[in-house]
Amino acid sequence: MIDTVLILTALAFAWSMGAHYTGACMGMPYATGSIRLRPALISMAVLTLIGAVALSRRVLVHVGHGIVTGRVTAGAAIIVIGVAFLLTTLFTRLRIPTSTIQILIFALIGTAMASGLGVAWRAVVDLAVLWVLAPFVAAAAGYGLTSIFDRFALFRRADRAARIGQMLVFAGGIASLSMGANDVSNATAVLLSIHLTGPVLAGAIGGVGLAAGVLTWGRPLLQRVAFDIVRMDRTMATAAQLVQAVVVLVAVSFGYFTSMHQALIGAMTGAGLARGQRTIDTGVLLGIVRGWVIGPGAAFILAYGAAWFSRTV
Repeated sequence: MIDTVLILTALAFAWSMGAHYTGACMGMPYATGSIRLRPALISMAVLTLIGAVALSRRVLVHVGHGIVTGRVTAGAAIIVIGVAFLLTTLFTRLRIPTSTIQILIFALIGTAMASGLGVAWRAVVDLAVLWVLAPFVAAAAGYGLTSIFDRFALFRRADRAARIGQMLVFAGGIASLSMGANDVSNATAVLLSIHLTGPVLAGAIGGVGLAAGVLTWGRPLLQRVAFDIVRMDRTMATAAQLVQAVVVLVAVSFGYFTSMHQALIGAMTGAGLARGQRTIDTGVLLGIVRGWVIGPGAAFILAYGAAWFSRTV
């Protein structure tokens, strides 16, 4: 019975994440008119599922077995996923992009500490360093790729507008693939922690939830990124989206996961600097940063409190 509750909770969290990351993957193709709303959501859902099933193994194993030392119970796993699901849904409801990865890790740490389990702090520090570096690496790469596009005038001629639109949609597709590989572990890595499933089945379960979230509740965040945050032309958007996808996929290939939103915003900032333009609305960006700060702290407090109460009672 408790295993069923855990799987349903993981599916619910994956559903919430799928909706949450539509803007990070398809916001710019949609904003520039390169793809319409429904095809954007459908293509993202399919590619996210593929990424979750085919490319997530190393991240699932790393998160499932490399963060907490000791025996994780199904009850503790439900607390971790439940807290992460609650906060992600809240941020999606408020249309504020946040880092579900950081929320999950801090929920995991809080639960482990309250439950008397060990935490592999070296692994947490490695992830934290990656989280800090990724936006700066993405900004530098966004700057460089936009400069290359502009220097060689690859996309300036009007008759090439359709081609750059297609390339931007392709970049959004790669970002969707990387999202499935990168973020499915948030929802289902705990299934490995309690030895309930293997990585392939865990990826499939999470992938179904991610795809469902994209299709049923993806529109708000897609429009938030598309119309409230982004101020870019197609060339800059293509550079930023490609950089985001590559940064995330490189991290996944080493068994790590990083924030889709932070990588994207870093790449967008770099693309804007290459043009001497401000590509992100400052007020909205500050709201996003507050979400990044509040989310992990709230996850730790809620998870610690829930695990302490469960253990005590």
